[in-house]
Amino acid sequence: MPYPNVFHLPGEDISHSTDIKPAAISQPPINSIPPDLLPRFDPVFAKYYAHYSAGRLATHQIPIQDYRANPRKYNIAYGRATAPDVHSITDAQCPVSPAGDGKSSITVKIYEPAPEINEGKPRPVYINFHGGGLAPEYQYPIPVNDCIEAFRWIQSDDMVKKRNLDRQRFAVGGISAGAMLAAVVSHVCREEGMPLSFQMLGVPVVDMDGYGPDGKLTEKGWERYGSYREMEFTVPLPMARMEYFARHFFGEERDHTTYNNWKVSPILATNFQNLAPALIMTAEMDSLRDEGEAYGEKMNAAGSKSRSHPHERHASYFYDDG
Repeated sequence: MPYPNVFHLPGEDISHSTDIKPAAISQPPINSIPPDLLPRFDPVFAKYYAHYSAGRLATHQIPIQDYRANPRKYNIAYGRATAPDVHSITDAQCPVSPAGDGKSSITVKIYEPAPEINEGKPRPVYINFHGGGLAPEYQYPIPVNDCIEAFRWIQSDDMVKKRNLDRQRFAVGGISAGAMLAAVVSHVCREEGMPLSFQMLGVPVVDMDGYGPDGKLTEKGWERYGSYREMEFTVPLPMARMEYFARHFFGEERDHTTYNNWKVSPILATNFQNLAPALIMTAEMDSLRDEGEAYGEKMNAAGSKSRSHPHERHASYFYDDG
């Protein structure tokens, strides 16, 4: 009978343990933090990751159907508490037209504060686009188009009046893939003259041009950003997982129209002027770190306001967008 996985927290002394088999000591659980990177991680994160995530298969190592059937078997959420100022949480159906028929819809979850908080005045709005690989069942351009249409719907006269919203105080944001969608929406807002006051981009993926027709990084793709090589085997987003997301996002054979396309890779947009101010949060131990920092530099060079906030010793999961 094989030995079960044995979990040890960083710094735990096991040298005198008599009940641990040598094989368990020499073979760390699958998807553990690589030993050469471990000292660079925040020790609190490393402790929780070793206890809750190491030893689990990750999304890129299993069929997507298995993940959807039991996501908690493969993922851990480190915090799910509802903020105390949330008065109500409701679902609404936002009409979208991925097939051009206008008959489809997506579910939008709405978090609202108590009415007295704003004393009846029009309320600001934050629209969050969730991260996590761009919903692998739906290939480009569906995720991008859905988010653009959702923003237009929330800014519509009907929604603004019904929900008492302040159209001049709209913000968008997300983490990883969600940050990419938020960045695209910010460019669309500038092009279409829709008000947008702020964007929050957490550990953003903003450049997909390095991935080949099969979803794998090309030789030149590996050289686009130093963090790709430096953090190739990091957790929880090694480059193998990014390649998995790319394959699902583009399909079995990537279409040539997705290259040099700012709706796929917003860092390739030709105009960075007059974008909504951005807070860009990157993580030292994230494989996407350098492309997020490069995006902020392009914004600032064009005169748009961008503030970069690098999180030292952190991975891409240093906060959850819920």
